[in-house]
Amino acid sequence: MSSLVFFSLALFFWSCINTLSTGAQDPNLIYKSFLQCLPAQLAQPDPSISAIVYGSVANSTSYTTVLQAYIKNQRLNTTATPKPAIVITPTKESHVQATVLCAKKLGIQIKIRSGGHDYDGLSYVSSEKRFIVLDMFNLRTIKVDIATETAVVQAGAQLGELYYRIWEKSKVHGFPAGVCPTVGVGGHFSGGGYGTMLRKYGLSVDHVIDARIVDAKGRILDRKSMGEDHFWAIRGGGGASFGVILSYTIKLVPVPPVNTVFRVMKTVSENATDLVYKWQSVIQTMNHNLFIRVLLQPVTVNSRKTARATFIGHFLGDSATLLPEMTKIFPELGLKQEDCDEVSWIQSILYWTNFDYKTTPLTILLNRHSDTVNFLKRKSDYVQTPISKPGLTSIFNKLIELGKIGLVFNSYGGRMNEIPANATPFPHRAGNLFKIQYSVNWNDGDPKLEKNYMNQSRVMYKFMTGYVSKKPRGAFLNYRDLDIGVMKGSGKSGYDSGKVYGEKYFMGNFERLVKVKTVVDPENFFKYEQSIPVLVGKSSGKSRKLR
Repeated sequence: MSSLVFFSLALFFWSCINTLSTGAQDPNLIYKSFLQCLPAQLAQPDPSISAIVYGSVANSTSYTTVLQAYIKNQRLNTTATPKPAIVITPTKESHVQATVLCAKKLGIQIKIRSGGHDYDGLSYVSSEKRFIVLDMFNLRTIKVDIATETAVVQAGAQLGELYYRIWEKSKVHGFPAGVCPTVGVGGHFSGGGYGTMLRKYGLSVDHVIDARIVDAKGRILDRKSMGEDHFWAIRGGGGASFGVILSYTIKLVPVPPVNTVFRVMKTVSENATDLVYKWQSVIQTMNHNLFIRVLLQPVTVNSRKTARATFIGHFLGDSATLLPEMTKIFPELGLKQEDCDEVSWIQSILYWTNFDYKTTPLTILLNRHSDTVNFLKRKSDYVQTPISKPGLTSIFNKLIELGKIGLVFNSYGGRMNEIPANATPFPHRAGNLFKIQYSVNWNDGDPKLEKNYMNQSRVMYKFMTGYVSKKPRGAFLNYRDLDIGVMKGSGKSGYDSGKVYGEKYFMGNFERLVKVKTVVDPENFFKYEQSIPVLVGKSSGKSRKLR
């Protein structure tokens, strides 16, 4: 590069940064600066680059449509919700590289969105005054190779699309991931990822064998070039702390032609308390092919407030095999043939998503907006010691008292007991009976309702303290919850505040994640409200700090 060209580029970037400094909150300046910067970062001219940048001022109608398209929590879609200055929707990997480099040079925080299901909106909302959203929805190619039993899945693909593309190639292959078809692959896999095959095959990250990412230097790296520590970190440590996930290569798993699903509901007066108590003792001994989720909810029956336990099961096999197993280990539930539906594995996804698997076409899994978007809050816990009957009675009574919040108990054991806690950043393996999701949804934007329901989630979480894991109290990264801590400042303050939520999500794996972060992103460019901090004193401080 000639000295004249180098000087011109340096002058351009200094000018952009100075402009942003003097008009830091002007989204139109940020829009124009990126339109100037992005082409300079591309190896070849790309006339399509301007079409992937949406500004809140320059093309506001399109900007609003694109921004709101993947907001899955209406609680974070109000006039008061902080909005990005721009949304960038890359159609090529080089667009991602250019965005990272420009954001770094211009001192702008990037929020990375693949599906928008992060429960507290960390992929499209920020506490920073200026930020942009890098929305990966255009990068959603899926290549399935049944001969090698693998698939390459770009980060913007959704789980439903992945399942459908696997089904197109094979009726006896699947992948252990979530049951919500519209969840994005990028966030789901990088945070752990689990579904109804949890006890048979473990987590999604346990079957990730390669990846492509853009790092803080704008380089595209795969497993070999990033190194095993970096690769370890993005399989359960959250990809957004370590780069931008472009794609994952996954190993498919075998599934039987016939699966069995069932749903049994019992109220408190129908012995729900005893059944949930017994379910706890069944978890560790039941067949690895069997997963049983329990929903605890306040309900009204005959104008009387009560609570109900719903047992939802998925068995990798037919009902003729399942029923004797259930009679042996859990006869109290009284599961009968008429309670069971025999389905294909992909039909089980429809069942768990509350679609009628008999009448709903499988192409619904390709519908990226098939879910109902409402207001919600989620929290999480892990239970390591069975909850006593009196304890369960108290929990049911508390649910009835609060009136809206529900609990989701997800059975562990099986394969989860066999994988070491440090095999991936996700640490919640052996020793956990089940995971709790605290769940509350509502459909009205009334601020009073939001205040009430948010308070219910926090009250119930506090109430459960004596029943759940301790020192630290564990949490599941994919159920993002800002209540358990946020990063404050940088240096020692950033590390200390990051450790609060970091040890809850990652337990003994937190320090290794910090070390990896410090090596691969020492300037802490990929920083957000619950990112992995860098080691104190190790940040070079060369990049422009966000203000």
